[in-house]
Amino acid sequence: MEKPYILGVDLGGTAVKLAILSRDGGMVEKWSIATDKTNGGENIVPQIAASFFEKCSERNLSREQFIGVGMGAPGPVVDESVVTRAVNVGWVNYPLKEKLMAAIGLPAFIGNDANCAAAGELWIGAAKGMKNVICLTLGTGVGGGVIVDGKIVEGITGGAGEIGHMTVQMDGGELCSCGKRGCLETIASGKGAIRLAMERLKDPGVSSGLRRIYEENQAVTAKDVFDQAAEGDPVAREIVEEIVRYLGYGIGALCSIFNPEAIVIGGGLSNAGKTLIDPLHKYVEQFAFPATAKDTKILLAKLGNDAGVIGAGYLVAQHFNEPIEM
Repeated sequence: MEKPYILGVDLGGTAVKLAILSRDGGMVEKWSIATDKTNGGENIVPQIAASFFEKCSERNLSREQFIGVGMGAPGPVVDESVVTRAVNVGWVNYPLKEKLMAAIGLPAFIGNDANCAAAGELWIGAAKGMKNVICLTLGTGVGGGVIVDGKIVEGITGGAGEIGHMTVQMDGGELCSCGKRGCLETIASGKGAIRLAMERLKDPGVSSGLRRIYEENQAVTAKDVFDQAAEGDPVAREIVEEIVRYLGYGIGALCSIFNPEAIVIGGGLSNAGKTLIDPLHKYVEQFAFPATAKDTKILLAKLGNDAGVIGAGYLVAQHFNEPIEM
């Protein structure tokens, strides 16, 4: 029987995204289900399998038409098989590959969710045609994925690509969720932007559109910060400049180490577009080894929330040596 399809799965703490993909990465259909974190996360794989078989029934498809299932998980993955720790779903040393294969009956390929997002952009997104790429996801935190010669760099314990936990402030710095201080994601993230804004608004003498927004809503968002900066608000522009400077420092180090063809930036903060990207070039050039900075493109991600499921499909296609256009 012809096997034209791949199942891609992107596991999150609140939702599981699923997609039926063609073997060249095309989106056939996508859907999502709420993540069932009860019973220590033991219900997640069965619910994925049940949703998959239900969708197959709806579309009059059979399991035999799929070459495999790829899945991105929120934590380090060892040997493309075991999730060592995924706090938001309750997994510790969880044999995800084994359980997924048993539940669905297809070859299964497992990766870290941020690495899968990077693979998606490499396959059919902003980095299509490239082989050496670093992807950053600037959301609530900072996720990352490193791809060298078309292969995801995972590291000996599956922890490679944790770009958000690069130390960028040597002395002091805000406490990070990882337990360290001065991590990149304490500054160059959604929560970092909010924290920097609130610190400035503590001074009653500070005049800013951000203060008006806070007084109206009792909150300020990262989007508010970048929107106000784009409109010329001096306080917001100062905050964005600080974010971009530290981000440029981190990216500059990555350029010096990996000499990538491109840095691809996604996540909620990437929606700021030119307000984020234009000043970033200056700092990357300042901090990177000159020979690497001049040849590295800084690009905005193209796949949005679909990057993870598409990248999970890439794990499958790559294994079966599909004719992937680079």
